Amino acid sequence: METVNKIITLIENGQHEEAFKKVNQILEKGSNEERIVLGEELFQYGFLEEAKSLFEKLLTIYPEEGELLVLLGETLMELGEEEEALEVLRKINENDPSYPQCLLLQADLYQMQGLYEVSEQKLMVAKKLLPEEVIIDFALGELYSEQGRFIEAIKSYNKVLKVEHEIAGVNVHQRLGDAFSAGGAFEEAIPHYEKALEENLEINTLFNYALTAYQAGMNKTAIEKFTELMELDPEYNSLYLYLAKAYEKEEELEKSFESIQHGLRYDEYNKDLFLYGGKIALKLGEETKAEDLIRQALAIDPEFIEAALTLNKIFLHQERYEDVLDIITSMESNAVEEPQLIWDEAIALQHLEKFSQSLNKYQLAYNFFKNNKDFLTDFGYFLIEEGKRSEAAEIFKKLLQMDPSNVEFEEVLQRITDDFV
Repeated sequence: METVNKIITLIENGQHEEAFKKVNQILEKGSNEERIVLGEELFQYGFLEEAKSLFEKLLTIYPEEGELLVLLGETLMELGEEEEALEVLRKINENDPSYPQCLLLQADLYQMQGLYEVSEQKLMVAKKLLPEEVIIDFALGELYSEQGRFIEAIKSYNKVLKVEHEIAGVNVHQRLGDAFSAGGAFEEAIPHYEKALEENLEINTLFNYALTAYQAGMNKTAIEKFTELMELDPEYNSLYLYLAKAYEKEEELEKSFESIQHGLRYDEYNKDLFLYGGKIALKLGEETKAEDLIRQALAIDPEFIEAALTLNKIFLHQERYEDVLDIITSMESNAVEEPQLIWDEAIALQHLEKFSQSLNKYQLAYNFFKNNKDFLTDFGYFLIEEGKRSEAAEIFKKLLQMDPSNVEFEEVLQRITDDFV
């Protein structure tokens, strides 16, 4: 074992070339014990091809040794050679002591391939063989979580938690928090995230905790945790949009806007941050700043329909009808189809006194918005202005069906009807 120890020391010191000369010596002339120990060490250090060679050499001597087949199968998995790994693992006899571990690896492989039912079957067989082995419960929890079967995942993780708080370097409380949160049980997730963070302060867990608190409506907790994460890792870009949203829900608009600006320093191509910043700027009464931010969102993604619609709202409010048409032309050039753009175009053309074109757009938009009270109101008044009173009467009759107590609609319909008499 002295040579093996020397190889490990050389690897740890970064002397890889010299180390691998000795690896070849072990491969060619070393004892089988040295080969298996070295193979396991090389696997741990990430030298997978060298480990594979050692295990394959040993299997020429012990072709049915389950432990070796498991080691080779796991190595092939890490190398991305999934079919080869399955072929190796299928050679292990059901009576072999390594068979349960073989089943776990097969389950992992089938899960990676999206064959969830087969994966579950393998784990269930392993569970029958080793009913007290919590690593199998953990594997089931992972499988169920990936499938979105969160109730079953939670049950599996809870079985693990009775014995272990950590499996293969993964905190079980963190997994439970994720499962509860993904299943919409946000308040149940919080205590598990707290326990996970007490045991190990890990930034992804902290983000999930903060996000879950936000989803649960615990905005102050969310702000506190997102801020803590920002201080730990300001380049954790995903936090800024949610931090801004949490501040907005607390009606702290200035801090919301500051969060967006802070985020854009680290993520200057995030269209969602630009758009949200624009929306907050609008709430702050900063229309020019809002327009600038939303235009930058559109510059990043010219097909960003939400940004286009938000800009149009600004332009319609400011009576900038030519700018509305410019946005619509830009969307059309990118083959973006959105019914709201047709409605916007109808309004813009109406105010630009292009009435026949406006009527055409209103009629086209009617197919999408015939049950929309605001659209029908716009369309009805437009028809009155154009002298199309019978058509307008039909629109206002429909509006009164939707809102029978609306005095204004009733008066307009009466006036139109009187004109027919």
